[in-house]
Amino acid sequence: MPFLSNQIITRSHQPTAVDFISGVVILIDKPHGWTSFDVVNKLRFKLKHGLKVKKIKVGHAGTLDPMATGLLLVCTGKLTKEIDLLQAEIKGYTGTMFLGATTPTYDAESEPDAFFQTDHISINDIEKAVIALTGPLQQIPPIYSAIKIDGKASYNLARRGKEVEMKPRPVEIYKFDILNEDRHSMSFYASCSKGTYIRSLVYDFGVLLNSGAYLNGLRRVSIGEFSVDDALNVDEASSYIETVCGTGSE
Repeated sequence: MPFLSNQIITRSHQPTAVDFISGVVILIDKPHGWTSFDVVNKLRFKLKHGLKVKKIKVGHAGTLDPMATGLLLVCTGKLTKEIDLLQAEIKGYTGTMFLGATTPTYDAESEPDAFFQTDHISINDIEKAVIALTGPLQQIPPIYSAIKIDGKASYNLARRGKEVEMKPRPVEIYKFDILNEDRHSMSFYASCSKGTYIRSLVYDFGVLLNSGAYLNGLRRVSIGEFSVDDALNVDEASSYIETVCGTGSE
């Protein structure tokens, strides 16, 4: 990727000479309960205050749902133009799913709306489902998502009780590994292309098992060559911005 070393801010690399206007990419470990915009808004405020400017571009490369944690790439200044490039990178996730039920949102943000048997599920069934969900797929996104339908976010339509028809989209699952064999709470690792909904992957997994499943926890562990292990938490990133701006760096 076309970034200089002093444009990448990580736990192990925090240069003191930084030009936030020309742009940097900050690796953030997003906390549970925060939206991706919450993180961007917090860092934008710190930058505007520290640089004493009225406006500075800040954006992120790939939304994480509030219940999800993990790697969020936050770009500043002119490097916000590279967000599309970063979003196109392969993303890696670890997560847990609950087998035997579904929810309207495909995750634990809503209450179960249907329950299913799980006793019939065999290891062979699981292996077949994993194979079927690996590779290029036509995936139907959750109706509770930010995808626009006639200019309106589908989740807003769904919340108002409107009938929402989600069209399948091409995605690719490069790796899908089930990490344990618990019939109710399965942990997994998945790497995938831009535009993939892990919630939909889990839902489809339940369907292929003639049962149901919903996402119970999610953590993004990588985006391309970047790892959450080298990411700053929000407070650390805020303190770093304050320190650098205090040195008089642009």
